[in-house]
Amino acid sequence: MRTAEFDYHLPPELIAQTPVEPRDSSRLMVVDRHTGEIAHRHFYDLPDFVRPGDLLVHNESRVIPARLFACKPTGGQVEILLLRQRADHTWETLVKGKRVRAGLRLTILDGLTGQPSGAEATVVEERERGMHVLSFDRPVLPLAEQVGVTPLPPYIHTPLDNAERYQTIYARVPGSAAAPTAGLHFTPELLSRLHEMGVRSAFVTLHIGLDTFRPVSEQTIKDHHMHTEYGWLAPEVGEHVNQTRREGHRVIAVGTTSVRILETAAIQSPISNLQSQIVQPFEGTTDLFIYPGYQFRAVDTLITNFHLPRSTLLMLVAAFTGKELLDRAYHEAIQERYRFYSFGDAMLIL
Repeated sequence: MRTAEFDYHLPPELIAQTPVEPRDSSRLMVVDRHTGEIAHRHFYDLPDFVRPGDLLVHNESRVIPARLFACKPTGGQVEILLLRQRADHTWETLVKGKRVRAGLRLTILDGLTGQPSGAEATVVEERERGMHVLSFDRPVLPLAEQVGVTPLPPYIHTPLDNAERYQTIYARVPGSAAAPTAGLHFTPELLSRLHEMGVRSAFVTLHIGLDTFRPVSEQTIKDHHMHTEYGWLAPEVGEHVNQTRREGHRVIAVGTTSVRILETAAIQSPISNLQSQIVQPFEGTTDLFIYPGYQFRAVDTLITNFHLPRSTLLMLVAAFTGKELLDRAYHEAIQERYRFYSFGDAMLIL
């Protein structure tokens, strides 16, 4: 398929700049893949569409203050986005700045004051399109918590009053450069309602990195290469997923990141065991790229936001819904003035 088939025009005023309050008051488009019907509800209506025994699979990755500022020995300014940890002191990063070459030593600044923080980083490797591997002189996660800034997506121009609003209520494992935004709609009260009616929750981790920030640039989607992201699905979660399927209930992925880790874990499971063991435990990196033609093994239902044109996220959702139905849903969402992207409204795809 051609990448241009996943392009669409979105009026700029439909890009949500701030989150709604409370979280579950966002709108919810309900798309039925079997009938083609589209309904318009609110996220707090989610209990109307799930059943006892269903399993919600959430990504509990937590956004870190991954945006760092630095200066070169010449005084030139550099911006660093932490993407993926290689070791305690070494990270793959996206660097914005001129002439950032291998061997260059950078002084890390305090993101609030602009003053030197006392920390330094050395460029170990220079890659294409701004990718660099940096080696820091100290553990990076504690440093980011001290001097870093939460990196909102580039299409959000309104400062966020409360950084926790860009975290899910169950964010627990630090490591992402962006939030798993489908989970932003859940409140403690909504989760309690779902659990009381017999809907269970399980938690996986996929740390979100580079492909969240970049559209597909290749002319055909099969030529696009996904950068790896690190994640895991624990043995007890795998058993929850397998038991849910054995009992005839649905596995509901909360967001495209949960889809990718579930399907990565499913690919590890031999086809001969699929009746009883849909997924196997998994820990490691995944570059799984899901686009139309992909056969889903683990996911029955999907909760997701509205995604950017030409993005791998939009292609994944098209694989799940079917391209024609997704096009119709997005056209209707624009007509109905839904809010798009990270702080926008949600879709439930049955």
